[in-house]
Amino acid sequence: MPHFAEIILPLALPKRTYTFSIPGDLVADVRPGVRVEVQFGKAKLYAGLVETVHQNQPDYKTKNIISLLDEVEVVSPQQLKLWDWMADYYCSTLGEVMLAALPGHLKLTSETSLVLNPLFDDAGDIHLENDEYLIAEALRIQKEISIEDARKILEKKSIFPVVQSLLNKGVLFVREELQEKYKPKKVSAVRLAEPYRSNETLLSEGFNLLEKNERQAEAMMAFLQLARNQAFVKKSEVLAAAKVSDSVLKSLEKKGLLEIYEREVSRISDYKNDLDVSPELTAQQQKALLEIRQIFLEKDTVLLHGVTGSGKTQVYVELIRETIAAGGQALYLLPEIALTTQIISRLQKIFGNDVSVYHSKINYDERVELWQSAAAGKPVLLGARSSIFLPFQNLKLIIVDEEHDPSFKQFDPAPRYNARDSAVFLANIYGAKTLLGTATPSVESWQNTLLKKYGLVSMPERFGGLQMPEIQTVNLTDAHKKRAMQSIFTTQLIEELQATLARGEQAILFQNRRGYSPILECEICSQSTNCKNCDVSLTYHKQSDSMRCHYCNYRIEVPKICPACGSGKMVLRGFGTEKIEDEIKIFLPTAKIGRLDFDTASTKTKLTDILNDFEERKIDILVGTQMVTKGLDFDNVAVVGVLGADSLVKFPDFRSGERAFQMLTQVAGRAGRKQKQGKVIIQAWNPSHPVLQEVFRADFQGFMSRELNERKLFHYPPFYRLVGLQVKHKNENTAKQAADFLAKWLRERLGNRVLGPSQPGISRVRGYFLQDILVKFEKSASVLANGKRLILQHVEHLKSQANFRQVVISVDVDPV
Repeated sequence: MPHFAEIILPLALPKRTYTFSIPGDLVADVRPGVRVEVQFGKAKLYAGLVETVHQNQPDYKTKNIISLLDEVEVVSPQQLKLWDWMADYYCSTLGEVMLAALPGHLKLTSETSLVLNPLFDDAGDIHLENDEYLIAEALRIQKEISIEDARKILEKKSIFPVVQSLLNKGVLFVREELQEKYKPKKVSAVRLAEPYRSNETLLSEGFNLLEKNERQAEAMMAFLQLARNQAFVKKSEVLAAAKVSDSVLKSLEKKGLLEIYEREVSRISDYKNDLDVSPELTAQQQKALLEIRQIFLEKDTVLLHGVTGSGKTQVYVELIRETIAAGGQALYLLPEIALTTQIISRLQKIFGNDVSVYHSKINYDERVELWQSAAAGKPVLLGARSSIFLPFQNLKLIIVDEEHDPSFKQFDPAPRYNARDSAVFLANIYGAKTLLGTATPSVESWQNTLLKKYGLVSMPERFGGLQMPEIQTVNLTDAHKKRAMQSIFTTQLIEELQATLARGEQAILFQNRRGYSPILECEICSQSTNCKNCDVSLTYHKQSDSMRCHYCNYRIEVPKICPACGSGKMVLRGFGTEKIEDEIKIFLPTAKIGRLDFDTASTKTKLTDILNDFEERKIDILVGTQMVTKGLDFDNVAVVGVLGADSLVKFPDFRSGERAFQMLTQVAGRAGRKQKQGKVIIQAWNPSHPVLQEVFRADFQGFMSRELNERKLFHYPPFYRLVGLQVKHKNENTAKQAADFLAKWLRERLGNRVLGPSQPGISRVRGYFLQDILVKFEKSASVLANGKRLILQHVEHLKSQANFRQVVISVDVDPV
């Protein structure tokens, strides 16, 4: 009796799986969860995943599986169940989910690029078979080859087993996996200089050099006191303990007493001898923990609503500790790994080698090892949204930190999933519990607590009874009338910054727009400088002295003459983080200014350097975009200034109020830690706006009540479900015609649930003209499922039309 396998291919194909015959010699080994080499199309080879095995003969001739790639399953039944749900719910294909879920070394195709591991040495202990050696030699000569090239070199059809063996032996990389190595954190540290380090008895002579300098002597004593109890001493610790400036330590270095050096503090090394003892829980933390445990007896999901600085992380730690003690695994989801290094470092010091971090910057070997360790039962796994795809063995707890953050949503490519919602479903598959934590809950999660679908636990007080920051709003209209402006800053903000620096404290300035100025405009004809590929104005970047598009990265030199009217009167309008950094130096010339945005923190190394410098007080004022709102916890920040608050609430989107409230509340929470009440100054043209007033009063309940009433009135989530369709084509008329046809067909079936098509605010991006269609569904599982089925049918029908075959259509379920 012939045997067949249903294979998932890593392709965006409408059919779920494709049927292949299993050769007799592979029948015993081909089973769900293993990968096999198959030919699809005329000559393309793919590593497909076996979903099911059966003996049902299809009514067409099937191709044989070429070879088996795995001895054990690389994908578990639970993972396949998640994939299936995700493809169905988010209107994507199983192939697209497979592409998103598997790391590069498990996704082989004819076009996959192979790169030699620079650390590989053929004189080492690795034994290579003849075919493997030939491929390794080819890579030494050509540096990079495709699997199709390797197939031609060996003159064999079945090439994947050879490539997989070389991957397993660490001889080569898949190009996709060749990422920047995870670099350890570096801190400025202080130690005794020679000869004092080798012979401390000489220190008495060294102190003779300090007889006439009391400040230097105090710094030296502070260092020695710290060095008695610590493996190494940070420079920032000496400065804080002795209450001296950086120049004092430099003087001690010049005198040959101390040495200032860079010390690596690895985040992924062995922590056996460097584990932190968790502090005792406060009464509020104990109460929250007890309530969570009690709710978990009845419900699977709990929302932990704790204000910034309330100590939510310690509650997470205790729950993770209990999960490990019970033999389970815990997944800790963070919105952006790069911006949460403080939390990562803290958890690794508490749990040591029981914790691993999964993110895009770890190298190939670490990625493979982490994937395998998750399947083997690694107790704690931290990661961004893609970590929900890891092969867990015994998952019992999922923590979604900052559950409101839009970074949990995958925007492109498909599947356009929300990791928070997917995590709730994943927990259900494993019988695990989910804890959603945030200071600013999403409207959807809050509504689920009101409906008693989720449990709710509150932590309304800051850790140690600290006061919430004092928030002040400043009316820019009044400030201009009273001439109380200094460039883009109010006099009040400048004075607060001056006082902060005088006290030796730090400040954060927030503006959610990077670059120097968003518009270069002609004073005569009002023509602005626009991108040739996108319908947006180019942003001026002073550092590179160029105009750049933030959508396609198109750039030009700054025009001196208006291309429309020939006038030389070109002026900059508006401001971004680069201008704030530039202007604040004029008013505070002695301040050390740093900038945290996509331009300055484009790599993990640059980002880490900026955060380390701010933590070690090498930066007095940090200017940044929304990056400064995420996961930062610095104990010396006294003042936060918000510039351009109006732009947050004026954005043409039904979620703009929610996003503005969350962002402003989060950035305000950066002020005032460690026994200090912070101050937040919000500059706005319209400070009476409801959202700004709710932030000013810290009135979360009032904001949520008003927001829910508006959402219900206008049929938006959480009362209705949305499915967004975006139609795009390089020809404007074709895009419009395709959108018109699609909307008409959908409206015939779904009635007035269908809105559009309409041009989005930015109607052309990267050369494609866009048209948007929005479909609103009542909160009914059957209505939504039927609606999504109709949408997919009509999308495929439209693509089958000769005129519209080049049209690109994306379907986004629950857009954010």
